This record gives sequence, C-alpha cells and structure tokens, in this order.
Amino acid sequence: MTVPSVQLLGPDGNPLKASAYQGAGVGFGGQLRGWAPSLRTADAALLPQLELGNARAEDVVRNNAFAANGVQLHIDNIVGHMFRLSYKPRWQRLGMTEEDARRFAKDVEQWWLEVAEDPIGCWLDVERKRTFTMMIRESIGVHTRLGEIMASVEWLTSRPAAAPLKTAFKLISPKRISNPMGLTNGERLAAGVEFNSYGEAIAYHVRDIDRSGYLGNGLGYTWKRVEKETRSGRPKFLHIFEPQEDGQTRGANQFLSVLEQMHMLPKLQHTKLQNAIVNAMYAAVIESEIDSSAAMELIGGGELNRLVQWMGMMADYHEGANIRMNGVKIPHLVPGERLNLQTSGNVDNGFVELESSILRWMSAGLNVPYEPFAKDYRQSSYSSARASMLEGWRYYMGRRKVIASRLATMMFGCALEEGIARKQITLPRSARFGFYDARAAWCNADWIGSGRLAIDGLKEVKEAVIRIEAGLSTYEKESALMGEDYQELFAQQVREAQERAAAGLPPPSWMATQAIAPDQEPAASEPG
Repeated sequence: MTVPSVQLLGPDGNPLKASAYQGAGVGFGGQLRGWAPSLRTADAALLPQLELGNARAEDVVRNNAFAANGVQLHIDNIVGHMFRLSYKPRWQRLGMTEEDARRFAKDVEQWWLEVAEDPIGCWLDVERKRTFTMMIRESIGVHTRLGEIMASVEWLTSRPAAAPLKTAFKLISPKRISNPMGLTNGERLAAGVEFNSYGEAIAYHVRDIDRSGYLGNGLGYTWKRVEKETRSGRPKFLHIFEPQEDGQTRGANQFLSVLEQMHMLPKLQHTKLQNAIVNAMYAAVIESEIDSSAAMELIGGGELNRLVQWMGMMADYHEGANIRMNGVKIPHLVPGERLNLQTSGNVDNGFVELESSILRWMSAGLNVPYEPFAKDYRQSSYSSARASMLEGWRYYMGRRKVIASRLATMMFGCALEEGIARKQITLPRSARFGFYDARAAWCNADWIGSGRLAIDGLKEVKEAVIRIEAGLSTYEKESALMGEDYQELFAQQVREAQERAAAGLPPPSWMATQAIAPDQEPAASEPG
C-alpha cells in the first residue's frame, strides 16, 4: 500500500519551498511555522493603533516609576539644566572675515540669551510659562512618550511693548493632531497630516481643547488647519521626529517595544508584596496534652459541657499567666502544653533575577543605561559602569543632534529673522548674502546641553587634557562634554587671573602638571 505524501501549501496556495535562510524557514522543530507576520509599511503598522499606543505609553509613565525615570533620563541627558546656543554662522559661505563672524556670533548669543532665557517674560512661549530651555525639556519628554514634537509658530501683535519679539511658539501635544471628524486616512490626509503627491507635509489639522470639563479626554470637536510654512519659507508649524522608513507620517514612541513588560512588572511586584505580607504573618498555637481520642470521647459521649468547661478553665489560666508575644515574656504553660508558631513558606522563586531581567529588557528598549534606569549599581565596576554610560551618551548625543538641536535651531531661526528685521541684530557689512539669500548659513548653530557624567573625575580630566595636548581634541569640544562654553571659561579665567595678580596671589600653574602627569609612587630607595 502506497502512503500518500503530504504537501504544505503557503498562504497563496502554492507549495512551500525550503528557504536558504533559517529565519525565513520553519525553524528548528517547526517553531517558526506559525509565525507569518504581514509585510507592512511604517504607516500601515503604526497609524491604526497610534492613539492606543500613545495612550498606553502615557499611562505607564504616569503610574510606573521606571517608565517615569526613563523619560527623565532622556530630558536630563539630552537637554540638562540649560540648552545653550553656540552660534556658528558659516562665515566662509557668507563672505565674511573670521573676525567679523566671531564678533557677530558673540552679539547674537548675548541677544538670544536675553530673549530666550528671560525667566520673567518667557517671551518665546505663547502661554508665557516656559523659558526656551523649559520648552526644549518639555519637548524631549513628549518625544520620548509620544515619538514626535509639534509646535506652531505664532505672530502675536497684541504683545506688550516690553516684549522683544512678536514671534512666539505654541507647543502642541501630538494627541491633538488627527483627521477632522474621524475621516478615514487617504492619499493626501493621514493621522491629521495633509501632504502632497511627494509625501511632503503641507498642513496639519489641530484639534481644539474642550475646557468646559475634563470628564472625557479633554479634546473638543473642531479642528484648525495650520499650514506648514508661508510662501516666503518661514515655518508656521514645526514637526520633529526621526523617520524609520520612507513615507512615514507620524513618529513612533519609545515605549512601544516594552509596553507589555512595563505593564506587567508592577503586577509582579504587587503579587510579591502580597506574598511577603502573608509570609510575615504567623499564628501562635498552644498544643494541649489532651489527645484527639479523648476530646472525641468527651464530644461523642455527650459531654460537650464538660469539654467547654475544661477549655474555659485553660483559657482562664492562660489569661492569668499573662502570656504575651510582642512583650518578649516567656509564657508559663500547663504541664504537657507546647507553644508552636505556624508560619507560611517564604520562597523567593528567583524574583530578584526575574525583575532584573525585565528591567534590562526595558532599558534596552528605551536605549538608556541599565544602572541609572534601574537605580542599581550593586554589581557594577568602574569599567562596566563607564562603558554603560558611554554607550548611553552616544545615544543621547544622537538624539540631541537629530531632535533637540533641530527643534532649537528652527525656533532660533524664526526669532533671528524677526530680530534682523527689527534692527535688533545688524548683519556685518562684509557679508555678501542677506538673510533670505542664505538662511541656512545664517541660522547654523550648535547647542550645548548637559555634560557627560564623570564616574572618576580625575581620570577623565587627565584624559581630556592629554587629548588636547596631543592635538586630538580642542577646548571647545572638551568643554562641551562638561556642558560648558569654552569662550565663557576663557573669559572667566582671564578675569580671575587679573584679580589674583591684583591680590598678590600666584597663578595656579600646578594644575596643568597635576592633570597631565600620572600619579607617581615613591621608589623603594626614596624616603616615605
């Protein structure tokens, strides 16, 4: 008898062929046979569940301490306490001399500091609640939770006379960007973004806020269409995110790959806490000399009253003996009685290792170092902690350049445009291009945020000095790693040197030698 052969068919009805790649085959033991995800574009994978994913991300940040710490790590390491402008106009492209460019840059930096960081005026914020640094910090937090930053550029004619600019920015939550009245995504409108045939965004639909009550989601039922930019190229709406694929309309938040773990970890901890409470409970039992057969004889013989009387007598004795547990008094029992403590089993079941494994998964998904994320430095050496911090620092610097600095430069460019138009800033006469002729060259800037964490300050300062002395780095780069502006440091050092000389104090020349030379151990022949 001939046994018929079995042939496996694919979703298209055609016979399956063996794959040259194991990952595209059925896997060892057929483990991958049921794993057949559909191939989707970035929008097809993200947009259908965009609101649900963002809502879950915000929920875990509100209620999960580790999630909140993950967001705060992004804010503190990417931005820090002050996001400082290091203005660098491309003077060669603009036809200026380097000296003119340096003088002009210093003037612009002082003007920007006055406009952007005024703690009383908060002129760059439409709501006048935030300084520029506060706006960048908030934006990075929103980007971490929701995957994108959105803001509208406003022109406020009703500003008081003290306002240095009419340009201001309104930070807009990405949850307010949606299709009007729930329209289905189409060829030119998706997730509140209107675009042309090339995929370029041309307008955004912003949902209003319902301030009559917040029993629902706080969103109203009208939308405002905001164009991306004016005809002259001045931005009207800022949308910052890092696309992962062509044609992507909206950004994906950082938490999507770890939401399941973040949601389940608190449940695991609560279960362990309840288990610990149960384990901490005990029952004190006094065992009597009367055995079960004698007790059953009393009950079975109809002598229930005698049993009750006997138990009452024993209770009266124990009450008079003043038996205590928390009072640390040794109880006196009737001869033949024993005091036993009944406790629940306390098995850890590898909870600490399981929790650590989940936290490492979460830290990997958020791209933050495990040690500061979990607040766990117990098993970290200097080398491992430094390697972890440097790996995280590389990620933070990428985020600072692509996200925070891009947003800051766009905001700075809008303010600089008005500052030049209102004669608050005067372009150098040697420049051969005006602002609109070379906008990118005039708006070029670097931004200095928080400094890199120094695990061993002395070693890292020596390393920085040696790099400078070897010509592998500069004071500007090393100062930026510490979150400082080298020009401000040099100016302050000049002032301090003059004050020390006026006071008759010697210059601190020992600092350079101590920083460059390694620590020397005394030779065996030397005393001490």
